[in-house]
Amino acid sequence: MDRPSTPRRRPEPETAEPSEGAGEPRAPRRSGYRISGVQGGIITELGRAIVSGRFAPGELLPREPALIAEFAASRPSLREALKVLAAKGLIEMRQKVGTRVRPRDLWNMFDSDVLAWHFGEGPSAGPQRDAMLRDLIELRQVIEPSAARFAAGRASMDDLRRLRQGVEAMEAAVGDLSAYARADVEFHMAVFAAAHNALLASFAHLVADFLQLSFSIQQEALNEADNRIEDDVRQHRLVFDAINRGDGEAAALAMRDVILNGKNSLLAALE
Repeated sequence: MDRPSTPRRRPEPETAEPSEGAGEPRAPRRSGYRISGVQGGIITELGRAIVSGRFAPGELLPREPALIAEFAASRPSLREALKVLAAKGLIEMRQKVGTRVRPRDLWNMFDSDVLAWHFGEGPSAGPQRDAMLRDLIELRQVIEPSAARFAAGRASMDDLRRLRQGVEAMEAAVGDLSAYARADVEFHMAVFAAAHNALLASFAHLVADFLQLSFSIQQEALNEADNRIEDDVRQHRLVFDAINRGDGEAAALAMRDVILNGKNSLLAALE
């Protein structure tokens, strides 16, 4: 698979954004670059248009003169913006052919901007968000039980301390769903860290914001008669207990149950 070239000039690092209101699910944070100005506007608008399906995979984008006119942009700004989108896997540029949207399975889905564009505005935003969250749950079903199994055989004393603190933070936050979601994410990040696998650790950081978002939505369905938050805490403690005693199979099974319970909560919240 051909890899798109890296843009020659990157946007500037972004400054910290103000925090959002407590209890509100937040979209994934932006990448480490500020998307601003004319070039940033092109990147954002075309990125959203591609992700939303306005420009379908295999479709050619409008020719350069049309895009320059639409965005009131200079040719250098447009070309640099297209290079950024190419680096995110959304498009490919070919001389004498034009700029074509790449197949969806070639997009860099873990790029924070590409992920954020799935949570955009408009009539397609809800279905896009729901589909992405369901995909995340399925990916977690594949990866996290194995991470818990590895953690059971590799966790250090510091890892176990972090895991215990994560469970205790969840117990302390049962009356505050926003804080509970943050503690939930921290526990799962601690499991990935305890697995002592560099690729798993990278994966954890890539999806941390989406875990926060999905957990925030899941919590809306907690505290119902058949889905109490105390039961969720208990399931997480079973994961910790299995890792603490070095029982890899029990840790994997307990983590699977946590994810499946979360899947049911998420589906209930999205209905």
